[in-house]
Amino acid sequence: MSDRTSFYPELAREIAPARGKLGVLLPGLGAVATTLVAGVHLVRKGLAKPFGSLTQMQKIRLGKRTEPRFLPIRELVPLSRLDDLEFGGWDIFPENAYETATQAGVLPGEMLGAVRSELEALAPWPAVFERSWVRNLDGPHRKQASTKMHLADALVDDIEQFRRRSGVARCVMVWCGSTEVYAEPSAAHETLPAFERALEESSPEISPSMIYAYAAIRSGVPFANGAPNLTVDIPALSEMARQAGVPIAGKDFKTGQTLMKTIIAPGLRARVLGLNGWFSTNILGNRDGEVLDDPGSFRTKEVSKTSVLDAILQPELYPELYGDYFHKVRIEYYPPRGDAKEGWDNIDIFGWLGQPMQIKIDFLCRDSILAAPVVLDLILFLDLAQRAGLSGIQEWLSFYFKSPMSRPDLKPEHDLFVQHLKLTNTLRILVGEEVLDHSGLDYYEGTPEREARERGRARGGSG
Repeated sequence: MSDRTSFYPELAREIAPARGKLGVLLPGLGAVATTLVAGVHLVRKGLAKPFGSLTQMQKIRLGKRTEPRFLPIRELVPLSRLDDLEFGGWDIFPENAYETATQAGVLPGEMLGAVRSELEALAPWPAVFERSWVRNLDGPHRKQASTKMHLADALVDDIEQFRRRSGVARCVMVWCGSTEVYAEPSAAHETLPAFERALEESSPEISPSMIYAYAAIRSGVPFANGAPNLTVDIPALSEMARQAGVPIAGKDFKTGQTLMKTIIAPGLRARVLGLNGWFSTNILGNRDGEVLDDPGSFRTKEVSKTSVLDAILQPELYPELYGDYFHKVRIEYYPPRGDAKEGWDNIDIFGWLGQPMQIKIDFLCRDSILAAPVVLDLILFLDLAQRAGLSGIQEWLSFYFKSPMSRPDLKPEHDLFVQHLKLTNTLRILVGEEVLDHSGLDYYEGTPEREARERGRARGGSG
């Protein structure tokens, strides 16, 4: 292998430093958002650790295995510090973040009490909301306007006022709101002129999350979609973001059961073990569960969750193994569980000579505990992307999503391990480091000249 094969100097970037404060804009100040905000304040005070966050906890290898260097991600690339984050957001309920977090019951009272004043200072702004898009929720804290374009204008004004009031240098927006009812792209979503005309006409094809995404891009603010809604995953907004130099990412935070699928399914495919069926069911009792109790919102989530297996297993390439498996997903609203989701998976597989086997998983997870570090990483990485001059769809952030956005002519990658390598290699490329391909043959079958250089390095020589 050539010394330079794994370098991409033409893709390295001059990354602007993370000077000043970073504004974090959160549509939907519910359980996930308040768990994030409380966690950031607790970490700032040294009262907790940011477990689950790659930007805060993970180290990645640089260089060859013979001369490895391990650096925390936050030292490899210039990320904003947690001390520099300023929070703002919208919700249809007027309660402040402390009241909402207490009601959600994700974090114990003593933890919330330690950051009570910071949480009480975060009160939501009136939200853009339309009951027809989220049928199982309703709240009084809403914006009123004559058209959807006027609602977008109001959000742009909120962003500008937040910038002036807080003194932030930059902003990032992450949708933490509810799952909207299922929708497919239409003519209103094809081009920016068509989309803006639909806003002016208050078209029913424009959802509240799309209005937030449009307002963010118009304001030069990177946007990530944490729900399975269409939102920014339409040609009009994707192209708008690319032309405006605004990074976007989505969709649907990968947290509980789907996280497990993207861990298990790659292993089955790697071992060419066949699949007869995969039955998944969840119970959860938070606001997300209440919303998903509506068939329209559940359909949006179902499409997101069921797309994973086909993308990983590739039945078109392996019809004998995966061409006829049965896949069913169920989500049941069960209020006593609150945020403590439980996911059961029954997986019927087969191996040598077609003999059957089973895998059973019972994952007792905490939805917001898994989602909060995902949101934090997306905030910091999207800000990094903008300072690096990246724009449009950020496929390298697929690691965090159930339904990753990608260029229309490319199939999205769902394999968690490939996604992680894509993320870390992108960071390496941005700073001019060698990417990792893990082939390893060059360590054993290298040229004599390369072996001599390796021996020289091992002895402390220069060449």
